[in-house]
Amino acid sequence: MGKGYAEGPAVEAAEEARERLAEGPAPAATPRRRAVLGCTADDPTPHVIGWEDEVDQDALFSSGSAWGLRVVVLDDAGA
Repeated sequence: MGKGYAEGPAVEAAEEARERLAEGPAPAATPRRRAVLGCTADDPTPHVIGWEDEVDQDALFSSGSAWGLRVVVLDDAGA
């Protein structure tokens, strides 16, 4: 006959917690930023123009210096 406290979901949760502690701390999340991609006269293929918070997309498009603009999420390393 079981002891009650040593069975069931509580035991499974405790075992999972011990396994996580044995693996060590989780790796830190990579910082992510929103980048503006688009085409320019110098490079007509889509490429990173800059970070969203540093680039004025409306000014680039309205001046005709960039087109096909879109925003994607990248990490700070550009991956």
